[in-house]
Amino acid sequence: MPTKQRNQVRKGAHRGMQLVLTENVPYLGKQGELVEVKAGYGRNYLLPKGLATAPTAHNLRLLERYKERVQQAREARIADLRALAEQIQRVTVTIEANAHESVDEEGKKRFLLYGSIGAQEISKGLKGMNLPVEPDMVRLEGPIRECALYSVKCNLGYDIETEVKVLVVKQQEKEKETKK
Repeated sequence: MPTKQRNQVRKGAHRGMQLVLTENVPYLGKQGELVEVKAGYGRNYLLPKGLATAPTAHNLRLLERYKERVQQAREARIADLRALAEQIQRVTVTIEANAHESVDEEGKKRFLLYGSIGAQEISKGLKGMNLPVEPDMVRLEGPIRECALYSVKCNLGYDIETEVKVLVVKQQEKEKETKK
């Protein structure tokens, strides 16, 4: 009686599993690449999550078709991000913050913030203008601690960068406005 043949995964030069990636995997490879990984990593992580598949002829054909669709979607996404970058470059985000007056060594008046403005606040200001920018896209050199006009870089992904102008102004006290 003939025995049933198992679908064995090919071994690589270093005795690991050979798999074809169906998605980009950080620190491993890009979609469509043939990679060699340890058996446990492939069996317990890559295959169950659908990040990789066995390198059969059928799977390679399916992967080529899938890659074409992904490439088209990626090009559309890049076009959208470029349009978003142009919109972001044209706007100025105004953020009101609680500040106090200070005099520096030269005798100039400055408004120092009690706290600081970070990526979260800038992202919230951009989202208020219907520009979908996440806090991790905002690249600050350091926290903003003073009322002024700043130019902040944003990395939107796919190596598309832009700058947004951020105007930090002193928050108007509501009590004084209601008394007048």
